[in-house]
Amino acid sequence: MYTEKVMDHFQNPRNVGEIDNASGVGTVGNAKCGDIMRIYLDIDDEQVIKDVKFKTFGCGAAVATSSMATELVKGKSIYDALKVTNKAVMEALDGLPPVKVHCSLLAEEAIHAALWDYAEKHGIKIEGLKKPKSDIHEDEEGEEEEY
Repeated sequence: MYTEKVMDHFQNPRNVGEIDNASGVGTVGNAKCGDIMRIYLDIDDEQVIKDVKFKTFGCGAAVATSSMATELVKGKSIYDALKVTNKAVMEALDGLPPVKVHCSLLAEEAIHAALWDYAEKHGIKIEGLKKPKSDIHEDEEGEEEEY
């Protein structure tokens, strides 16, 4: 069901932990499945991601996509990190089962949320970055009505 790379990143996740005084921190979740992902970025004066860490509460695919996403943005400029999509994360893991694609969306959104936090802390605008959603299902139709 899972590729060797997914299993490797689940069993041996890279960049786990927190960064004290992080340049940017992004937290996103998926209320439907209960996954929560937090990514910490350490960005230098040249706007390059020098270090990245994550903490994820969720399934194996959520851990694996978090791990791979951190690998994909480490050492990149903030603009190159912005280009890391959920598809790039899935391709780097050699694929995910269809029911786990949302995990790669969480990873993309967590990167964007951390970049948004960085931009707000430094009073800058990152061209192409939109305000992230805290829940990846925020805008879906058919949500339960509030009474």
